[in-house]
Amino acid sequence: MQDHVSTTTAGITSAGASLRIGSVALTVRDLDRVSRFYRDTIGLAPISTDGNIHQLGAGGRVLIELRHDPDAAIADRRQAGLFHTAFLLPRREDLADWLVHAATTGVRIDGASDHLVSEALYLTDPEGNGIEIYHDRPSEAWPREADGRIGMATLRIDLDDLAAAAGPGPFAGMPDGTIVGHVHLQVGDLDAAGDFVAGTLGMPVTSTYRGAVFFGADGYHHHLGANIWNSRGAGPRAEGTTGLAGIRLLAAPAAFRRLEARLSRNGDGLLEVRDPWGTRLVFEEK
Repeated sequence: MQDHVSTTTAGITSAGASLRIGSVALTVRDLDRVSRFYRDTIGLAPISTDGNIHQLGAGGRVLIELRHDPDAAIADRRQAGLFHTAFLLPRREDLADWLVHAATTGVRIDGASDHLVSEALYLTDPEGNGIEIYHDRPSEAWPREADGRIGMATLRIDLDDLAAAAGPGPFAGMPDGTIVGHVHLQVGDLDAAGDFVAGTLGMPVTSTYRGAVFFGADGYHHHLGANIWNSRGAGPRAEGTTGLAGIRLLAAPAAFRRLEARLSRNGDGLLEVRDPWGTRLVFEEK
C-alpha cells in the first residue's frame, strides 16, 4: 500500500450518499433458524414474518429479507455471490455493545479488523452467508493514498479496548440508525466488476486491495466491494441456490434519473439490472 498523504472530507457517510444500499435479500433453506439468528444473534427486529418471507431490520427499516426455498441447492463458496452483508452501526459504543453481547452469548466471531476507515467484526450465519458488523471513523480521519483513493488496510483490533467502550446495560438489539452500509461481493473478474459498477451504475472506484476493488458514491469508502479471493474465474450463479437473491439500492432523485437512462423497469416499476454473475440489483427512488 502507498503512503498515506492526506485525509478526506468531513461529513461523508454511507447513508448520506445519493446512491446507497437499502436491503439485502437471501435465499435460505431453513427460514426459522436463519430468521432467529438475525433476530437473536445479530439483533435485528422482525418487521414482517408472513409466509415464506421474513423481513428484519432496525428503526423500522427493512435491512435483510429472507426468502424460503427448502429445495435450494447449497451455494458453493467458490461461486460468485455474497461475500458479506455489512451492518453499519451509528457509534463505536454500539459496536462495543454488540461485541459484549457476542462474548456473553457464545457467538463465534470469524475475525476482527481495523480498516483505518472503520472497525469491523465478522461472522457467518447458519447457512454460510458472511456478515460484517462495523462502525465508521469520521470521514475526516480516513487516509488518502498518493493516487487520491481512500486508504484502507486490515489491521488487528484490540478487542479489550473496544469492549471497554460498551454501555452499562444489556444489549437491546441493533439501534435506530443501523443500516446496511455496504455489500461485498464475490465475482469472477475484477475488470468486469469495474465495468459494471463504475461504468453501468456510475459508482466510482474508491480503493483497491490485493484481489479486491471497492466502489463508493459521493466519497464514501465503499457501498459495493468485489473480490476474487475464492471465486476467480467464476461464471454466473445457477438459479435455485442459497445465498444472495438480490440487493435493493436507494437513489436520490438526480441519481435515479441518471440510472433511468441506462436501466430498464421491472414489473413493480423499479429499475432493475443484473450484474455479470446474475445478481439482481433493484433501484428505488428516495
